[in-house]
Amino acid sequence: MILQFSVSNYRCFRKQQTLNLAASSQDKALPDNCIVTDLPGLAGKRWLKGLALYGANASGKTTILEALESLAEMVKNSARMTDPKDPIPQIEPFALCPSQPESPTAFAVAFVAEGVRYEYRVAATRERVWHESLRAFPKKVEQLWFSRDWNTESTTYTWSPDRPTGFQRDSQLEGYTLSNMLFLSKAVASNRPELEPVFRWFKERLRFLDLSARSRFGMGFTLNKIQEQSPQHDRIVELLRHADLGVTGARVIEERPPEEEVEKMLKSTPPDLRERILKDRWLKPELAHRGSGVTELPLPWDSESAGTHRLFGLAGPWLDILSNGYTVCLDELETSMHPLMVRELLRLFFSEKENPNGAQILFTTHNPLLLDATLLRRDQVWFTDKDADGEAYLYPLSDYSPRRGESLVRGYMSGRYGAVPFVPAGLLGTFQAHETLGQTEKESHE
Repeated sequence: MILQFSVSNYRCFRKQQTLNLAASSQDKALPDNCIVTDLPGLAGKRWLKGLALYGANASGKTTILEALESLAEMVKNSARMTDPKDPIPQIEPFALCPSQPESPTAFAVAFVAEGVRYEYRVAATRERVWHESLRAFPKKVEQLWFSRDWNTESTTYTWSPDRPTGFQRDSQLEGYTLSNMLFLSKAVASNRPELEPVFRWFKERLRFLDLSARSRFGMGFTLNKIQEQSPQHDRIVELLRHADLGVTGARVIEERPPEEEVEKMLKSTPPDLRERILKDRWLKPELAHRGSGVTELPLPWDSESAGTHRLFGLAGPWLDILSNGYTVCLDELETSMHPLMVRELLRLFFSEKENPNGAQILFTTHNPLLLDATLLRRDQVWFTDKDADGEAYLYPLSDYSPRRGESLVRGYMSGRYGAVPFVPAGLLGTFQAHETLGQTEKESHE
């Protein structure tokens, strides 16, 4: 479970921006949208099961999720670094202020893994890690397990504390940690079991899905669950059936394309992959639909709508996330799906019955119809926007203290909360000119 995430000097974000999943103590609405914890020092504290990120195109809402993913990629892959001169690929600093001296990109995340709260912080440039620290809260009192800071004068790291509680220092392992490598990753690769829950949270409990038009989100996961007749098979079919798609069943069939299509595909395929393609089984889903009377008719997969394709591909991962209590970051949730379908998918997350293990979702969207007081609490809505210098910032709806009963849809679309495109003259800059001309003509007639 994620509690809070901060980032600074990353892509369009220059100053520190913080996404907080703590539920407002003043807001008693939709209690099922919250998770109540018994964490030491935070007993009875409530955390949100999901956050919606709104904003104009290129305003930074996707970047927030990508920043968290970059930190996760650093944790998962950092121990593979073997050359201290290699740049850290996940570091992409704010680029619109080239005259400023280079400063580290900073990440900080608070989360719960295996019932223990942790806070992990990293600050790095492309060349080196400048700061890394991990705090654990198995009890009320904070335990600083390790901290490393780059000392520019000695060109070495300063490590602390000397005798950490709950974690034993290893000076040899510290010395083996390259300057472009995370100690957390190196220690797990060196079989330090006390750090395993932290590493596993980044690698296994934190998931990322991109549903945007630019992505190639596939159906492989759902297809495998259907083919294997896994325990999720019936749940997937049930989800599709209740989605009002007319679906009554699903199976996997083998359907090889015409030979001319295969030959065309092979021409553009590297030689080392051609044999694999020829041996592969060409598997596709086939959905049965209600026909006239009591008949069930299968339809070719290519004749199904884009929305059906998207929902089928999403059904397996969605149910898997709910079943295992993962935290998922999802970009452009509504792509190719009706707003009511998106609403029903979110309701599964906010249901005590369907989400018994505390799964969480952080998603970006442009859909104003989700700004519904019967679906989302006000503290679940966040915005991103940019200033005139191209610097993005993040802020919650609660900053505007909307009145109870206020139409959030109308307020958002009218620009009251910001985070919408500002195009007063139209995309070609002509509408304002027309209005001015009309006003001039009116005045001349008067």
